[in-house]
Amino acid sequence: MAVAMHGYSVGPLGMEVVHGPSGALVRTEPPVDNGGDGSRFSPTDLCAASLGVCASTILRLTAARLGIELRGVGFTLEKHMNASPRRLGRLVVTYTLETDCPEADFARLEAAGRACPVRLSLGPDVVVEESYVRGLVTASTD
Repeated sequence: MAVAMHGYSVGPLGMEVVHGPSGALVRTEPPVDNGGDGSRFSPTDLCAASLGVCASTILRLTAARLGIELRGVGFTLEKHMNASPRRLGRLVVTYTLETDCPEADFARLEAAGRACPVRLSLGPDVVVEESYVRGLVTASTD
């Protein structure tokens, strides 16, 4: 199934991309270390964030499908760039699962998260260090 999107330039260096089916809009700006103002997600920020969002979504879908109580999912993620060539180098992500499920179910959820489509789409040169922990999920990362 194909999903149509389109993008266009805005301002000196920004881009906007529109999700065809929904009309949702995302705007990007280059990071400061690459000549931009860093005021929004950069394209590589979006790629990195996609990993966290994808795995979190898969965790929730898997829990629902298997009848595992999962009250919430959160993640923190660090993106590390390689300098030459400039590309994603390492992603360090911790997923927090708000659940009291048995260890066997927790292991099933973790396996599902590690197999999310974005994770499987990243090339072998992108190091992904991921961990899965139990905890309270809040909107704040503090």
